[in-house]
Amino acid sequence: MSNAIIKTTAIVLSAGKGKRMMTDVPKQYLPLNGRPVIYYALKAFEDSLVDDIILVAGEEDKDFLYKEVIEKYSFNKVRKIVSGGAERYNSVYNGLCASAEDTSYVFIHDGARPLITPGMIEKLYNEVQEKKAVIAACPAKDTIKVIGEDCVVTDTPDRKKLWQVQTPQVFDFLLIKEAYLKLADAGDNSVTDDAMVAEKYTDAKVYLCDTGSSNIKITTRDDLVVASALLP
Repeated sequence: MSNAIIKTTAIVLSAGKGKRMMTDVPKQYLPLNGRPVIYYALKAFEDSLVDDIILVAGEEDKDFLYKEVIEKYSFNKVRKIVSGGAERYNSVYNGLCASAEDTSYVFIHDGARPLITPGMIEKLYNEVQEKKAVIAACPAKDTIKVIGEDCVVTDTPDRKKLWQVQTPQVFDFLLIKEAYLKLADAGDNSVTDDAMVAEKYTDAKVYLCDTGSSNIKITTRDDLVVASALLP
C-alpha cells in the first residue's frame, strides 16, 4: 500500500457577471439567507477533506472577497485569489496554474452553486481516486426535445441516457492540467465545461457521479428563492 500523501485542491470560480440575473451585482455576491452566495460554496470546501482552495475572481472584486468573505468568515483554506479570464475556461486555467504542484486531485466548482455539501465532496473524492475524472450530475427528470428551425421538434432522445451535469467536476490534477495546456495551445473556445476538455484532449473516460438534484446553480432570481428554501 502506498504511503504517498494525497493533496486535494478546490478551484472555486467567482468571475462571472450573471447577465441573466439582470442586476449590477454578480450573482455569486447576491445575498442568500443573509450571506453572499459565494460564501456557501467556500464553506462547504472549508469544512470538507479538501486541503487548499484557490478562488478565481474578477480583478475588481478581490478586495471585496478578501475583506467581506474570506476574512469576515475566517476561511483558512483559501490560499490565493487569482484573476479570472475572458471566458470560463481561461479562469479555470488560471486556477490550475495557481494550484500547488503537488496537488493530486482538483475539484473545479462554480461559486454560483451554493448547495454543494461536504458529503457530496467526499463522495466525488472516493470516486475520482479510481476513475481519474468524475463529475457531479443527476438524471434528467424531464423529457428533452431537440429542435430545428422555428422550434420544430426534430428528435426526442431517450431520457434514460440523459443526465444534468453540475459541479464540482473532479480530476487527477496532472491529467486535467495537461488537457488545459493542450486546449490553450489549440486556441479552442468551443468547450462548455471541464469534462469536455478532458473528453477532447485526453484518452480518459469521464464518469458521472449522482449527487442529487438539489445542487442547483443560481442563474435567475427564482433560483435564489429555491436555494433559500433548500439551505439547512
